[in-house]
Amino acid sequence: MIPVTASPVRLEASVDPRLSRWMWLVKWLLAIPHYIVLAFLWIGFVVVTVIAFFAILFTARYPRPLFDYNVGVLRWNWRVSYYAHTALGTDRYPPFTLADVPDYPAHFDVVYPERLSRGLVLVKWWLLAIPQYIVVAMFVGGWGSGDDWRGGGLMPFLSLVAVVILLFTARYPRHLFDFLIGLARWSARVTAYAALLTDRYPPFRLDQGGQEPPPASPPASPTASPLTK
Repeated sequence: MIPVTASPVRLEASVDPRLSRWMWLVKWLLAIPHYIVLAFLWIGFVVVTVIAFFAILFTARYPRPLFDYNVGVLRWNWRVSYYAHTALGTDRYPPFTLADVPDYPAHFDVVYPERLSRGLVLVKWWLLAIPQYIVVAMFVGGWGSGDDWRGGGLMPFLSLVAVVILLFTARYPRHLFDFLIGLARWSARVTAYAALLTDRYPPFRLDQGGQEPPPASPPASPTASPLTK
């Protein structure tokens, strides 16, 4: 078995204990103010990524304020996505902030890298990531913003199946939730890699469930036998 190593990209979510059967029909409408704000935030994201590209190329470092901004945009996007169309596992309205909100049921973070490869920054976001783009396109139905979707992919279809089951049974299907979060987690790792936030190549592995998988413990060293006299 291949040991699971901790990813620098963390995406987690939990399902509300009591979800409304009907609210998912209007969440996309309620989220319009967020879409407007995110449109401007994504413009800043692109500008910041271009600046970071040259900063990494010449200094091998991602300026921390720029890094925090871009992670914050992805975090905000994930909360809105989780609420409005990806999984729809919470009825709590997303907060208007780039910062992490500990008591909100959706979280996103990336470990800040002290140094990044100057060479990789030239190729990882387009050439090396092409296989991942193909996989994520099947998940989301077209390359968007990681956990965002444009219709026609596996995630929007399964999200619809989940809320239709919720509508008739008042229960959110747990297995579907775990699978959907696994797809969103894969997409988020690819987004973070393509956005130059990490040099760790996204694994071709579906880590399901609301919580990030714990890293595998290192094998225990064999106990030395006592010396005989």
